[in-house]
Amino acid sequence: MPAGYFSLILHAHLPFVRHPEYPEFLEEDWLYEAITEVYLPLLFRFENLFERGAKPRLAMNISPPLCEMLADPLLQKRYTRHLENLLELAKKEQVRVALADPDYLDAARMYVNSLSAALDLWDNKYGRDLIKAFRSLQDRGVLEIITCCATHGFLPLISTREARRAQVRIAVKNYQKHFGRKPRGIWLAECAYEPGVEDLLKDAGIEYFIGDSHAILYGDPRPRFGVHAPVLCNNGVAVFARDIETSQQVWSAEVGYPGNAVYREFYRDIGWDLPIDYLKPHLHKDGARRHLGLKYHRISGRTIPSDKKEPYVPAWAREQSARDASDFLGKRIDQAHRLKEKFGGHPPLVVAPYDAELYGHWWFEGPSFIDYLFRKIHFDQNDIEAITPGDFLDAEIPIQVQQPIASSWGEAGFYKVWLNEGNSWMYPYQHDAERRMTELADIYHHPNATEYRALNQMARELLLAQSSDWAFQIYQGTTVQYSSRRFQSHIHRFNLLSEMFKSNNFNEAMLTEIESRDNIFSEIDYRDYRS
Repeated sequence: MPAGYFSLILHAHLPFVRHPEYPEFLEEDWLYEAITEVYLPLLFRFENLFERGAKPRLAMNISPPLCEMLADPLLQKRYTRHLENLLELAKKEQVRVALADPDYLDAARMYVNSLSAALDLWDNKYGRDLIKAFRSLQDRGVLEIITCCATHGFLPLISTREARRAQVRIAVKNYQKHFGRKPRGIWLAECAYEPGVEDLLKDAGIEYFIGDSHAILYGDPRPRFGVHAPVLCNNGVAVFARDIETSQQVWSAEVGYPGNAVYREFYRDIGWDLPIDYLKPHLHKDGARRHLGLKYHRISGRTIPSDKKEPYVPAWAREQSARDASDFLGKRIDQAHRLKEKFGGHPPLVVAPYDAELYGHWWFEGPSFIDYLFRKIHFDQNDIEAITPGDFLDAEIPIQVQQPIASSWGEAGFYKVWLNEGNSWMYPYQHDAERRMTELADIYHHPNATEYRALNQMARELLLAQSSDWAFQIYQGTTVQYSSRRFQSHIHRFNLLSEMFKSNNFNEAMLTEIESRDNIFSEIDYRDYRS
């Protein structure tokens, strides 16, 4: 038996952004950047580790909106165009840098190589189907893929049991569509929990969820092993909570690994640095500057101003990611032995949940760190074992029964990020739609074809309005206008469709147009909202 267990859990989620009404759309770049910088690099490294016998083992949530976007032919086509454009720019940059800025040549060459590899993976190895690639890794025992609330809905701020239940049921159905099985676990959106949520999970066949540290630290009774063992709710659903020490070593802006001076600086990007006329062929048609993903500077130091950042050296960054992986593993080994002794010989479980987009997007060297970490776990030690929450449950280790407390992983640990003076205006509209959705679902037991389509589309609009991303971005002060408009648009379309039922006058052309825009969840069934 090892001294302890380690469970890395990655939360891959983006809000559903798809705008067929425009030839290109700035916020769609969120998906394209994540594919290039996060999903393709992680897939490549997981497969390479497996093929070399390193046997990585981790859990990963691929949220339903992300699954739907990755499987969408329009977005696949647009991503291909995006990646080809970026590679063309990188090749042009390699020539320019070699002549004008040779200090940045290593970085420029790196981008040509990495983007060429990304295009080959995307087009040839994966056939533009990343869901199939992730599913294959699960089938081969590398990943345990879990789900999330259907549209990342913040369950405690959803007003009716029926609407909460639908977020879970629709997520499970979508998971089955994409991965050919039922999910064992769920990442509750924003790790937001309140008592009673576990009953919805149990009804949907979900065995466990991911919670924040204080969900069980301050539960009743107090947990015998703190966050270093799961607990069971009274109905048998397990809760796995975040380890604070591990989280700080990666997340912390002061002491976390991503702040090392040799790592790539996120905020210096050629989209803002180079002449606009030079960049114009690679920008959107409006010619507006934006992040393009080619960044030539390293962090250099916390007090170094942006215009004084030093050139990024890829080899130095790779070496540092290996050192950081060694340091992280050493700390996990020390932690495991310390806790095992404290627990009277009971091996601890260290749960390390992170946003997947940290690894590659915000922390460019993150995928390399994960690669080195699993190599070292497999080849360099026998003290800790990498497992998933499902593996722990399968081991049939006795688990304490407890009632967790209301919590989230947002600022201060509760709900204020998603309900505050800046975004509270949203909820009366959302809650009214939640009530009306169930009222109509209860009335229409035998709808005709048009009514059935309209009811299903109302469910889609409600789900999209419930996305916690809109309230979060308004609170953060990022893309406030877009997030507000998205919420308002979905509520408006919900109301348009609701009025059709009130007047018994169905505008087929309008319904078809709304369906073409918000086409998430082809498998949706409005009856999930019945009381």
